[in-house]
Amino acid sequence: MAELTKHLADTVTKVGVHSAFGDPIEVDGTTIIPVACTSYGFGAGEGDAGMDQAQGEGSGGGGGGISIPVGAYVTRDGFTRFEPNLIALVAVGIPFVWVAGRVLARIIRALKK
Repeated sequence: MAELTKHLADTVTKVGVHSAFGDPIEVDGTTIIPVACTSYGFGAGEGDAGMDQAQGEGSGGGGGGISIPVGAYVTRDGFTRFEPNLIALVAVGIPFVWVAGRVLARIIRALKK
């Protein structure tokens, strides 16, 4: 099991920045570098038969990851700028606005008392 955990850790370490920034793409003289927000998580487990147990078992595993495209760096005519992915921006913004609205409503309610 230790070898599996080490192998997973080595794989994620090698992925690193390559999972957040894609390979540059050339389209009609414009260079596009995709950008994503990435997150990974892994688990492990083990087991053995103790001295007091007649029979033992062990198992483990787990893992997951997510990658959300947030935009791209676009180079045109020698100028580079970041162009956000508006769908991802809205998807992230909606929960933020909802939470901010709830907090603001509670602050206003507390100030009225």
